[in-house]
Amino acid sequence: MKVKEIIKVLEQFAPLQLQENYDNAGLITGHFDMEITAALLTLDSTEDVIDEAIANKCNLIIAHHPIVFNGLKKINGKNYVERSIIKAIKNDIAIYAAHTNFDNVRDGVNKMIAEKLGLINTKVLLPQKNTLKKLFTFVPVAHAETVRNAMFSEGAGHIGNYTECSFNVEGVGTFNAQEGAKPFVGRFGNQHNEAEIKVEVVFPFWNEKQILKALFESHPYEEVPYDIVSIDNFFQDIGSGLIGELPVALDEINFLQHIQESMKTPLIRHTHLLNKKITKVAVCGGAGSFLLSDAMNAGAQVFITSDYKYHQFFEAEGEILICDIGHYESEQFTPLIFAQLLNKKLPTFATHFSKTNSNPIKYFY
Repeated sequence: MKVKEIIKVLEQFAPLQLQENYDNAGLITGHFDMEITAALLTLDSTEDVIDEAIANKCNLIIAHHPIVFNGLKKINGKNYVERSIIKAIKNDIAIYAAHTNFDNVRDGVNKMIAEKLGLINTKVLLPQKNTLKKLFTFVPVAHAETVRNAMFSEGAGHIGNYTECSFNVEGVGTFNAQEGAKPFVGRFGNQHNEAEIKVEVVFPFWNEKQILKALFESHPYEEVPYDIVSIDNFFQDIGSGLIGELPVALDEINFLQHIQESMKTPLIRHTHLLNKKITKVAVCGGAGSFLLSDAMNAGAQVFITSDYKYHQFFEAEGEILICDIGHYESEQFTPLIFAQLLNKKLPTFATHFSKTNSNPIKYFY
């Protein structure tokens, strides 16, 4: 199987366009036509992980964190990043990073945390704006269903748990075919009136190219009439963090124990206990301090994330319990997402979970 076929599955779930502008997700080493025998799924693609891939005859590593995050001007093995890249290239191992694009989809990294904690009724904590567009097109009545279905098949009209969403209104279109035209209907030099349907569909911006291709291929007119506008609405399926509810309220001590057991974390750094029952919980894998005010505004009693600095804990203001469970610990289950996607879409493709603990932070008790 070629690496581009595997990447297609991952990016259909979490398009690369959703990564943050500082990120470096995507294919780090290797080329898109490489033949892949098996993949090693991991959080980090360190030297030890690459050794593990070699030992397990995996020539693809799918990691959450990009091994190359900042630009490399030289590759001479002076640090772990350069040594990892050299070793991967020498052994013909492709490395693919699925990072903040997997953070920013509703069913990605944060959904996995929520599932481990048993949260229900989850939704994105901070939905993104400017990710949706709307397409308007005008189609002869008899062809409207064909055009709609063609666009639906490429992701248009998919809103939350609903698919094939569109708005349609009938009207009359006019045109006058001039010399050189090849009109679908009407006569040259005469204004023609055609009963048409105006079709409106919403779509995420990363699907624009394939939706337009479907429109052009299915529309009967020589000159396809359409408009695309950007929408300022929040997209509820895309964004940062997640908030959900506990099926049964817990006191703070019991909930801290629940976090420790569910997230397999040996240590939780937290703010003062507030003697509140815990019913609503906000989570963000990795460094999520930027979401504290959103968690508070959403009514969460607890905010679970990582990488909190000393002075940032004061920002809880006695209103919310901040729990820093560790960066590695918050994202350690991400490879499960990779496995679920690949096993569903490519059931005969071999995947292996890395057994290397790549957490650079150790704890002394």
